[in-house]
Parts: sequence; C-alpha cells; structure tokens
Amino acid sequence: MRQYGMLIALAAIVLLFQIWTGGTLLLPNNVSNLIQQNSYILILAMGMMMVIICGHIDLSVGSLAAFVGAIAAVMMVRHDVPWVLALVLALLIGALAGAWQGFWIAYVGIPSFIVTLAGMLLFRGATQIVLEGQSVSPFPSGFQQMAQGFIPEAGPYTQYHNPTLVIGLVVAVVLVLQQWRDRRRQQSFDLDPLPFNLWVLKCSAIVLAVVAVTLTLASYHGVPLVLLILCALLIALGYIMRNSVFGRHVYALGGNKAAAKLSGVKDKRVTFTVFVIMGMLAALAGCLYAARLNAATPQAGLMFELEAIAAAFIGGASMSGGVGKVLGAVIGGLVLGVLNNGMSLVGIGTDVQQVIKGLVLLAAVGFDVWNKRRAGS
Repeated sequence: MRQYGMLIALAAIVLLFQIWTGGTLLLPNNVSNLIQQNSYILILAMGMMMVIICGHIDLSVGSLAAFVGAIAAVMMVRHDVPWVLALVLALLIGALAGAWQGFWIAYVGIPSFIVTLAGMLLFRGATQIVLEGQSVSPFPSGFQQMAQGFIPEAGPYTQYHNPTLVIGLVVAVVLVLQQWRDRRRQQSFDLDPLPFNLWVLKCSAIVLAVVAVTLTLASYHGVPLVLLILCALLIALGYIMRNSVFGRHVYALGGNKAAAKLSGVKDKRVTFTVFVIMGMLAALAGCLYAARLNAATPQAGLMFELEAIAAAFIGGASMSGGVGKVLGAVIGGLVLGVLNNGMSLVGIGTDVQQVIKGLVLLAAVGFDVWNKRRAGS
C-alpha cells in the first residue's frame, strides 16, 4: 500500500503541475533537466535508504559529497590528473570516508547520529581547506558529460532519437517478462497472484509509462547519461537488497538487531559495509554535482543530507528500520524533485517551497506511524 500509494501520489503531483504550468512540466527539455537536476539527490537517497533500513542515519552525506567533489576538482584542475583516474580516486576516498565512519559506528559502538554529525562538520571544514575558500573550475569535457551529456545519436534520421527508442523497447520487454516471471513464481509456491485481468492492467500501465518517458526523452536529445548511471545503481542496489544474503541481513538488523545477532548475522560487518557503500555513493553524487556546475564550490552539498533523508522516508522507509525499498527512495526523490521543479515553474517562492516539503515529509512519516498502529491493533 505504501509503495503504490507513493506512485499514485507522484502521478497526482505530476498531473497537478502539468495542468498548473500549462504543460511546461512535461516538456522534453524540462524532463531531461529534471533528471539531471535531481540525479545526485536520487543517488544519495538510494544509499540513505539502505542506512535507514539497517537502523541508522547519516548526516554527513552532503558534506562528504562536497569534500570529494573538491578533491576531484583539485586533482583535475591543479594537478592535471586524467578525469577517469580522478573519478576512480574520488570513489575510493568516499569509500575510505564511509569506512572511517562505519568503524566508529559498528566496532566502537558510537551512535550513527553522533558519528555522522561529527563527519558533517569535519568534511565541511575539510572542503573549505581543500578549496582554500574559492571555487575551482573548469573541468575536462568528459567529466562534465557525466552530468550534462546524452547518449549519441545513431541510425537514420527520424523525428526521434533512435537509440532512446531502442532502449525504451528493451526496457518495456524486460519489465513485462519480469512481471510474468514473478507471477509464475508466485503460482509455483501456491501463492495467490493478482487476478489475470488486474495483472494485464498492471503490465499495460508499466508499458504505457515506459513508452511515455521514452517518447518524451527521444523527442529532445535522448537519454541523459546520468539516467543510465541511476538505472545501473537502482538495478544493482535493488538486487543486492532483494536477492542477496547481505541484503537480507541488512533488513534483519534493522528489524530486530538482537534476534539477527542470535541468528548468526555479523552485525558489525554488515553495518560497516553499509556505510562504505554510502560513502561511495556520496562521492559519486559529489562528482556529478560538481560536473553539472562545472565547478567545485565551498558551499556545495548544503542540505543534501536532509533532502536524501526526506526522500527515503517519503519513499517508504520506517523510523524504526527494517522497512523500505531502494526503488521507494527513488520515488520519494522524484516526489521532492517534481515539487521543487513545479513550484519554481509557477513562481512559488523558496520559503513557501520549504513549508510544503516539510508538510509532505510530516505526512509521510505520520502515515508510517498510523499504519503501524493499525497493524498492531
């Protein structure tokens, strides 16, 4: 109910602003801008969802993103390090930062709130030191293309971007086959799948959504490169959390840490690994943000941690841990992204935007509390 409720809410918000803006919201160029503008928040939200499911919180991701982006910028601009090598080193630095925080949380036993609050201050100050209080730019074109570029055109001239049409077709077929496989698996275990008519309706809705997004992107410059990065992360992290032993251990720790430890779950190792993954995702988000701005700035990453936490809770995470999906974090991030973009298009001030986003977050968490009380009664 929570997952489909947020999908319905997202569709309603899109429809509202599409009407309110006179059709501007879903113009192809604005859709591409929406994806590129929110890519780093979506990446942080996926990692934050894993952290919250494990029963922790991370307040340092915005500062860590700024710090790693600053280091990558200094390597490329001041020391002429090739951008690919700079990106790899940046991800390693992010992993080391996550390991540093994970060590204090998992092995020393300091609460994650305190450790990551200290990390937020530490990495913010380190960003100022690395950049010496000044912006660093410009970056190599290849680095910029990660956040600003699109997949190249190929094939004969049509009114649409041909590779995007092919990708959309492949995605639609794969999703329908996945739905069919899930249905067959439910039947094989004597579970009650959706009635066939509803299943067909669900598959039709999925295909229509994919077709709509595909045609919208294909009528502009095609699929943004950052969207491919987001999809790869969503598939990889979704598979890890849904199908791997590690993912089941993360859910087990968040649901009941004492029972998980008695069941043989290596709680310290799992917690440590979760924060290493979060550090790498924060590093990637910082690099993408810097690439989009074509500059590393001392004020980068401000409030990113709050946006990521809000996206995770709106997308279905529970305050008590053990509940949530990576896809839900993406949906929550899109809800916030569409709200930001739509309100900006209709001229609503940033002060009112903050009020509305706060109310949305409060409603999402309130729904979680109400749902648990109803289930317990």
